[in-house]
Amino acid sequence: MIIGILQPGYLPWLGFFEQMCRSDVFVIYDDVQYDKEGWRNRNRIKTVNGVQWLTVPVLVKFSERLLIADVRINNEVNWRKKHLASLKQNYAKAPFYKEYIELFDEAYSRPWDLLVDIDLYFITKLAECLGMEGKMIYRSSALPVEGGRIERLIRLCKHFGTDTFYEGAAGRSYIDAEVFLKQGIRVEFQDYQHPVYHQLYGDFISRLSVIDLLFNHGRESLSILTNQKKGRLSNP
Repeated sequence: MIIGILQPGYLPWLGFFEQMCRSDVFVIYDDVQYDKEGWRNRNRIKTVNGVQWLTVPVLVKFSERLLIADVRINNEVNWRKKHLASLKQNYAKAPFYKEYIELFDEAYSRPWDLLVDIDLYFITKLAECLGMEGKMIYRSSALPVEGGRIERLIRLCKHFGTDTFYEGAAGRSYIDAEVFLKQGIRVEFQDYQHPVYHQLYGDFISRLSVIDLLFNHGRESLSILTNQKKGRLSNP
């Protein structure tokens, strides 16, 4: 059985959902330190002028060392209206715009307080849109598993009885696979081959939010995302 353990992200990229798809058990690692320059509160979409960042403003001071689960959104900024307007403006001509835009209309009509809540909402809903209904998703903050950085990862694997830990490529820099193997756990590092698929607005741009793929390919998105099917490459 395979486990994936990832920090939450805002409207995550394709590789995030490939890890989720490959995993039998998926843990959102939400009680580790918030990284101010990471992907917890932002992601990228494609516009007629190129890449645009969608960033959720957060109430985090430079010197603070908050856990991801404790980060609050700065709702003094009207970010929900801006994000929704950006999606409507830039994806209105996408083939599957009408199929998915209601998800964002509904989500951005809600008052969000904690960053992790909107991250998890979108992760769950986008997974369903991709066809991964019923995926077992857990929050690390709700699990009775403690320990140091590596020790806790091992204990999370053992908590669910998994024998394979599917880790992101960045894990190569701090994870010693032999340490896990001695505990009966094989570490497999992600080597994601980003697919090229049909997009609006000219030349292909990779590593965008998965919503770019969904708006352009609909239910084909999961097979494209997992490289089981080639995306159409015409670029109107």
